[in-house]
Amino acid sequence: MKLTKLEAVESIKYEAEKPTEASLKNEHDYLVAEKLTKKLLERGLISQSEFDKIMAKNRETFSPFLAEIMP
Repeated sequence: MKLTKLEAVESIKYEAEKPTEASLKNEHDYLVAEKLTKKLLERGLISQSEFDKIMAKNRETFSPFLAEIMP
């Protein structure tokens, strides 16, 4: 495996984009949907398979900030 040492990291410029109102609302709605779906699973009202399918659909619908790296 080849490793590259980064030097002068402070010289790397990066500007984070400010989230829009819509993206913040989507993030909030996703978290609410996730919490409700977890409660359904904990109470035995849905199976793990159904939970996984619902959460995948929630990621598509709400597009949370970290959706790209979520399973």
